[in-house]
Amino acid sequence: MSESTDGADAVESGPRSEKPVVVVVEPETKGNVGTIARAMKNFGLSDLKLVNPPDLHPDDEAYGFAGHAREDVLPNAETVTFDEVVETYHTVGTTAITAEDSRSHVRWPYKTPEEVEESLRTVDTRTALVFGREGRGLNNEELARLDEVCSIPASEEYPVLNLGQAATVLMYELRDLTVEKTQLPDVERHRADEADVERLHDVFEGFVALAEHRDHKRPKTRRMLRRVLGRAHPTDREVSTLTGLFRKATAQLEDREKLLERQDADEGY
Repeated sequence: MSESTDGADAVESGPRSEKPVVVVVEPETKGNVGTIARAMKNFGLSDLKLVNPPDLHPDDEAYGFAGHAREDVLPNAETVTFDEVVETYHTVGTTAITAEDSRSHVRWPYKTPEEVEESLRTVDTRTALVFGREGRGLNNEELARLDEVCSIPASEEYPVLNLGQAATVLMYELRDLTVEKTQLPDVERHRADEADVERLHDVFEGFVALAEHRDHKRPKTRRMLRRVLGRAHPTDREVSTLTGLFRKATAQLEDREKLLERQDADEGY
């Protein structure tokens, strides 16, 4: 497997030249890696990225399960870090467990695969579909760093899908963006670069540190903004405006804190 490289810019319509990349975090079963690679081949995807994967060899079950994907998808799979994925792409993480509400923003709000397709077809963005481990999936810390959360509706008696199954279902729902020849709606806007969005999150974190004095509220507030931006697909101008606004507000709060410290000092506190 080769090391990671950046892809090209996306196009406006039809099956996208900048199609979603598929990321599997710490896969434990080689056969599941092969199954995902095969599903990618079925639905017109080719860019597979693996975080801390097992060693894959042409004579093991990963290649045995991959079908024709053994010829290109698996040999070209890239080893990346989770940080690289978050910093480079608009991320859609998948989870089976969504037992939360609006008071928490780790696994809620979430979209179905159909809703993910509807969202992605209206923007021009580099997207990563992120899947977790077979037994445990993506943990809360990882999900908190992703932009959107997707869950596949299933029976309440047994909602947990096999990793390969979950990946196949999601890629099938995105097929109009990757395979079909139907005309897609015009792209409404271009999503801001992920580096700029992450810079906004950094600035917002500094603002929250000054504006919210309750430590336990800060992580939830930061996750709330990440979920809002994940759904909104902000433009360059929107991200730039929000970044500037939070920088000014942070500077004013810092000046206020300094003024209060001087007043306390003058009064002998």
